[in-house]
Amino acid sequence: MPSLRMMPKVMTLTDAAAARVAHLLSSKPDVKGLKIGIKKGGCAGMEYTMTWADQIGKFDEVVEDRGAIVLIDPAAIMYLIGTEMDYKTDKLASQFVFNNPNQKSACGCGESVNIEPATPDGGLRPADHQH
Repeated sequence: MPSLRMMPKVMTLTDAAAARVAHLLSSKPDVKGLKIGIKKGGCAGMEYTMTWADQIGKFDEVVEDRGAIVLIDPAAIMYLIGTEMDYKTDKLASQFVFNNPNQKSACGCGESVNIEPATPDGGLRPADHQH
């Protein structure tokens, strides 16, 4: 019998992020979840996207946590593996923040990032190995 290998979670949510998403969803009865994706753009190459989803796509990754439902666009999964989603509030702004181990750099304004896809085994890329 083949052994089952545990896949890493695509995304985790901090307490603050889960509470904020759950609160926002509670005011939107027709919405199934907050959908996270990525698109090409910005000065660093890619941008995170967030939209309200009125249905769960066949290949969406579903993250349910403390009343929050986050859907991961299938095209973004390999770029988001291991990401922690947080919600931060400071004197000037409140925003979701992505702590992504696949992110290599970001632009100065923080709106655009350079992300590399995770390897299928979840391990280090050859350039990351140290001997």
